[in-house]
Amino acid sequence: MTPAARAQAAIECLDAIIAAARTGGAAADTLIQRYFSTRRYAGSKDRRAVRDLIYDVIRSIGTPPETGRAALIGHARAMAPELLDLFTGTADAPGHAPLALVAGEAEAVPSLAPGWQLDALRQRFGRDAPKAVRALLGRAPLDLRVNTLLANRDEMLIEMPECEPLQWAPAGLRAPSGLNIETLPAFHAGKIEVQDEGSQLAAMVVEARAGETVIDLCAGAGGKTLALAASMANQGRLIASDTDRGRLSAMTQRLARAGVSIVEMRLLNPRREAEALGDLIGQADHVLIDAPCSGTGTWRRNPEARWRLTQAGLAKLTAEQDRLLHIGAELVRPGGTLTYVVCSLLPAEAEARIAAFLAKAPDFAADAFTIPTQPAPLTSTFLSPAVEGCDGFFIARLKRVC
Repeated sequence: MTPAARAQAAIECLDAIIAAARTGGAAADTLIQRYFSTRRYAGSKDRRAVRDLIYDVIRSIGTPPETGRAALIGHARAMAPELLDLFTGTADAPGHAPLALVAGEAEAVPSLAPGWQLDALRQRFGRDAPKAVRALLGRAPLDLRVNTLLANRDEMLIEMPECEPLQWAPAGLRAPSGLNIETLPAFHAGKIEVQDEGSQLAAMVVEARAGETVIDLCAGAGGKTLALAASMANQGRLIASDTDRGRLSAMTQRLARAGVSIVEMRLLNPRREAEALGDLIGQADHVLIDAPCSGTGTWRRNPEARWRLTQAGLAKLTAEQDRLLHIGAELVRPGGTLTYVVCSLLPAEAEARIAAFLAKAPDFAADAFTIPTQPAPLTSTFLSPAVEGCDGFFIARLKRVC
């Protein structure tokens, strides 16, 4: 593909990504893969170049653009003016290059994020908000968690000398960008899993121990479930539940590879979750709620999430978070803990949800925990790429006191 053809491909993908953001459709990565699945003439270098250009555009255009063309023009004028020279296409040869520029045509204005999202992040970071948001829009590193059921970090550093130990997570490694983990013997042996350092730290806050009953209420594909199983030394009872059949079924292979045998998977009916968990009411030593959220903490991986999130959508998310906190609380035994995690840095999904919950749950109180990133015990904390170098997370722990 010529550079001009790559630019046109980026525009076409961006159009699909913009449409999906408006309707709640597929993620950008999925749409890019679909685009190239029908264009096998594009080589690996072409695909990589187009993907990199798409994400450069998404990162620089914070407010949802009208079209992919407007987004690319706005990005080019502000960040990469040489791209404007590629707008050489004509109506007689569509698809080979972006059509020639027309005076006064629409172009997107570069920004970090929509104004209301920036206002919310200023509540979190204050005057450091611009720096923090830029860090959220950087490129995410490739973090791994060593499965301590089968190996330890020192052993893996010898086996994988290209990796470095993570600063905070004691079982964590940082791999070189672009490393294909699935080709490594250590991966197939179950010794390593891909997991961001922040996610590893969130699982540590639960403090699950061998022999306990632990519930991962929103388990997804099982990243934190696997980390909890390792903390429990594969002893006890670990229930992994979710409403997404596809994500939950994907856990089976991961559990087998990791040598985990204590996990019981439960598929929940949306908004009828309690029906499948009735036998566990008041039984859990620990409940982890990794709640659905806006994903502001993962913008490094999904920068188009800024285009998807609306204020109405945020209100729906916070209502769902409140509902899940109520469901999870019923499962905790007296003296047990409830750990609430969101990969969001918006206060509305974080401290505000804990305050709302505690106002209605007199049998729960904030519970102190320790985390490697902080020198003193605390009851809640947040992590950000600007400070800790991991995805953004809010973490809080509560105890059922009676």
